Amino acid sequence: MRQILQCLLSPRLYKIYYDGTPYYTKNKLERWGSNVIISANAMLNLGIYSSPLLLMYLYRRGLYTVDEMKTMGRVFGGIGCIIAASLLLRAVGRVYNPEYMKFMKVLNQDRRDMREYLMSIRMYDFDFSHWPVSFAVPRKAKSWSISNPFKNSANPDMGFLFRLLIQVLAFFASRTFAIRLIYPGTLSVIHNLLVGPALLHGRTQLVEVHDGKRAKIATADGNHIDTMFVDKRGDTRGDMLVICCEGNSGFYEVGIMVTPIKAGFSALGWNHPGFATSTGMPFPSQEHNAIDAVVQYAKKELGFQENQLVFFGWSIGGYTATWAAVKYPACKALILDATFDDLLPLAERQMPASWRRLVREVVRSHVDLHIAELISNYSGPVKLVRRTEDEIICLEQGKLKSNRGNHLLLKLLEARHPDTLEKHGPAMAAYAALRDSQRVGVDDNDGQDENGRPLLLINKYMCDYRSTHCTPLPEQEFVNILKYLLKRDL
Repeated sequence: MRQILQCLLSPRLYKIYYDGTPYYTKNKLERWGSNVIISANAMLNLGIYSSPLLLMYLYRRGLYTVDEMKTMGRVFGGIGCIIAASLLLRAVGRVYNPEYMKFMKVLNQDRRDMREYLMSIRMYDFDFSHWPVSFAVPRKAKSWSISNPFKNSANPDMGFLFRLLIQVLAFFASRTFAIRLIYPGTLSVIHNLLVGPALLHGRTQLVEVHDGKRAKIATADGNHIDTMFVDKRGDTRGDMLVICCEGNSGFYEVGIMVTPIKAGFSALGWNHPGFATSTGMPFPSQEHNAIDAVVQYAKKELGFQENQLVFFGWSIGGYTATWAAVKYPACKALILDATFDDLLPLAERQMPASWRRLVREVVRSHVDLHIAELISNYSGPVKLVRRTEDEIICLEQGKLKSNRGNHLLLKLLEARHPDTLEKHGPAMAAYAALRDSQRVGVDDNDGQDENGRPLLLINKYMCDYRSTHCTPLPEQEFVNILKYLLKRDL
């Protein structure tokens, strides 16, 4: 009975590494109980997301009466009994499964030697909520005066009452559907029903093929961030650590982390707050605390120096990568792949014109991902990778001149070479809209030195890669970019 109670709410086991099987094998009782619980959880998530429509439907059907409520109460009570029985059956099944009981013995062993304990549990893939914290950043007290979302307005030209109404709507929109539209990776339905098996397979590859080390990191605002570290120190390029910042529906398990690993670099991947098993939501302040905790973990726990760090951001992950480069300016380099300059133009394109003021308020007051402003404060080596067939950050499909990466480049040039941009502004914009192959035939020999020639500056900070937005960057392309930035062979 003690073991059954212990297994009643114990973590779900997904995989035993190096056992030659794709998944942990459940016996019949555990499998039946787990299937019922998983189905109930999926239905609950769907119900939460569709609750406004569901409640409206129930109201129109006249089901908000005392008798109907009693009937619904009996239905939900029956469902609760089924779930309780399923939990009990699952627990009994686990008790009679030797592999699961061996896992429980490892999980509950003495933790005084945390390094030894982590080595033991890393042989298993299980619910991340039960993982111990490997590294924690000191907590910071929240200040309403700093985080107050109503202190500024993105629509100052409106009257007070209308401005206040827009601010209130933006506050609730940003904390319900808006943040999930910007970061689809936060949708638990997508994770549970669509990408869960792919994430498990990706973690298995990182652990079994690349000897990856998973860790839970606690941020300054109390979130727990899921990370994976692949150590290549001892190899030619392994002394450099590439910290990978994924896109709006990207995860380290299936994202850009594989590129630096295959190229021979040490790599550290992490999932945004609210993505997969990381807690929180990816608002800018939580994103800042997450990447800051990841960097401190790399320095204090993994033993890398700041000048050994390369920040690699893809798509919307370019925001956290750029913020980290500004926060840690002694880093070796910053590489931004398929990254835009500002979220607002992209958000306005996707929403109805009548929502323009609300969209502006949501973005500027709550999710202001203005990468162009950030990059102006970074003076280290940087390279922008523009996807020539990008279908996500182009305002007009198929037109490279509408790629928002062009605006990011011009903002970078404005910060670093203001005199040249002032003199050659129209030419810079026109050249930036061309492909690399088209710029080759342009005569830029105006007699000025290297820093005064528009084409040379554009080629210095930006390169093209012929692909769509989500195609992985080849490892050799990544190596060539770092060779160029560091001015040495790798």
